[in-house]
Amino acid sequence: MKYISILITTAFLMSYSVFPQDKISKHTVTKGETINQIAQKYKVTPYDIYKLNPDAQSGLKLDSVLLIPNNSGKTTSSDKSTATVTPKKANGATTHEVVAKETLFGIEKKYNVSDEALKKANPFLEKDGLQIGQTLTIPSGNGSKAASKDSKIPATKLVPAKQQDKYVYHDVLAKETKYSIAKEYGITIEELEKRNPEVVPSLPVGYRLTIKGTAPKTVAPTTTPVKNEVKTPVIETAKKVSYADYQVKPKETLYSLSKTFGVSQDELLKLNPTLSGGVQEGMILKVPAGIMPPPEIKSETRPEIKEEAKEIVTLTKKRSNDRKKIALLLPFNLSKIQSDTTSAASRLKKDKFLNMTLDFYSGALMAIDSAKVLGLPIDVSIFDSQETKNGSNVAAIIQNNRLQEADAVIGPFYQSNAEATAKLLGENKVPVISPLSKDQGNSFDNLYQTIPSNDILKNAMFDYMRSKGGNIVAVVDKKKESIRQYIQQNQKGVIFAPVTEAGDFNPAGLKIQFVPNRMNYVVMETGNTAMINATIKVMLSSMSSYQVQLVILEPNSTLDTDEVSFESLTKLKLMYPSVTRENESAGALIFEKEYRNKNKINPNTYATRGFDVTFDTMMRLSQGKTYEETASEIATEQVDNKFQFYKKEDGGFANKGVYILYYDSDLTIKEAN
Repeated sequence: MKYISILITTAFLMSYSVFPQDKISKHTVTKGETINQIAQKYKVTPYDIYKLNPDAQSGLKLDSVLLIPNNSGKTTSSDKSTATVTPKKANGATTHEVVAKETLFGIEKKYNVSDEALKKANPFLEKDGLQIGQTLTIPSGNGSKAASKDSKIPATKLVPAKQQDKYVYHDVLAKETKYSIAKEYGITIEELEKRNPEVVPSLPVGYRLTIKGTAPKTVAPTTTPVKNEVKTPVIETAKKVSYADYQVKPKETLYSLSKTFGVSQDELLKLNPTLSGGVQEGMILKVPAGIMPPPEIKSETRPEIKEEAKEIVTLTKKRSNDRKKIALLLPFNLSKIQSDTTSAASRLKKDKFLNMTLDFYSGALMAIDSAKVLGLPIDVSIFDSQETKNGSNVAAIIQNNRLQEADAVIGPFYQSNAEATAKLLGENKVPVISPLSKDQGNSFDNLYQTIPSNDILKNAMFDYMRSKGGNIVAVVDKKKESIRQYIQQNQKGVIFAPVTEAGDFNPAGLKIQFVPNRMNYVVMETGNTAMINATIKVMLSSMSSYQVQLVILEPNSTLDTDEVSFESLTKLKLMYPSVTRENESAGALIFEKEYRNKNKINPNTYATRGFDVTFDTMMRLSQGKTYEETASEIATEQVDNKFQFYKKEDGGFANKGVYILYYDSDLTIKEAN
């Protein structure tokens, strides 16, 4: 589980949650294998494999591990007993115990009761949703009743009353996700995708989803045609749309305004007929309030920033005619490719570093396009750094292209090459932004590390637990001595659960460290399956008397195996520090949609990072200040990454923009408050 690829991990968890763990097997990709061959081998479809392994859509990588659903998750004769629950009678009432993969829709259909009647008999469903192990009271005499007019199903078009129980559909609105729609109707994401197989890779705005029943022939799915602009169709809906006033800034056009607010040019004209005479600076326009550009500064100050408290700032374009120059040093290694006798397709298959470079480059191009739309006064030059671990041609690029006059340089990728670049440009104080490396090396005053180091991640986790007044207990086995030393030297007041010299763990020694009326954070650092399960068992058994939460500081591949219950990890709200987050804001969704339109594939971690680093750099240089001034004063957030720089004692800047994430009980990853 690599934190730098948490976006991929999140997508994996969203897909993985609909398959029980005992229905999953693993397959290691061998040379020359294809998705079709693997699907035939396990008697599943490529669709089933892609659902659990979304990254596989961009190609298989040698020795990568795929999750395979056995028989597509279909119930076999051997497991029917676990998938069927016999209704029970309790005090004259029928009850039902919820099992894995059941949905409200399925239960309502089984007992022929309405959604309103079931929730009225079980009011906790409104608050907690459907949970495995719950005992539901099944109301009698309500089976044939349709949902009342005040039923809480919003944004839905229902067919005439005679068909109402048979068919329900939903038109996708801007900013809606599969998860939010599935939760709205009490079904799983898997069930939603099975009923609407066309939306497995993405969820187009305006698409008509089948929620319940079979669609009549007269009601056909309608998909918004893909165009270069972000277009939100006018959809008849029960949701109230609110609007806000927006003052037109210099050099804005009808096209750039439509991109900014995620609506079509025609819709802007309908809302603002005066635009037919042209866009003029200072005009007050009526725009959708839900996707207004955020204010320049949020009122929120992160508690963990302490002595150098910075506000999270959303950078906006400042008035300036002073054009800035940015250079991107990316390791395409074109001379090596040109001398290679193998085909480009073959090279792309085997060269992971080139794939990473191209992904980062594709995201950077999206950032450059966004800068053009915003009219930022920035010139961007892109150079082939021709780098390897042992060197690059950066010195020649600097000399031949006058990079001493640049306002910022992004790259190279390898830490040693980034340091060499910073040294060459140090006299001119040109900021060198290291986009991907988090190695600790030599420090230079003009070098900016954009990825937080491992120690910064761990420090952020402990700062968060202390900010909540938590009681911190560490379970660390003998093979993690470096973690034990780190905690002892840097995190005072942490209690260690006893572990014998032989490495044996006594569960009773953990429980006696818990205290009432405070959150007890258990920092678990071990790859030993027995110790992991013993720790989890103690914590689960203590939940009735104590507040407990499980924490890890570093990636732990053992937690991804079948030997550890994923359901238990969600119950204990497994928490960890991360470089990236899962972002469903309007801006993030627009970026993903535009990237798909342009590249015909979802952006991966490197593509998103290419966008975030490049766009953040351009926006900082558009503030009328130097990059160093903004780094010292301003913390920012882009699509998936936070940039919160601080000046190191030995020189240069490091990023401590860290997210604290946790597994929620609804099988999603959320950011801790």
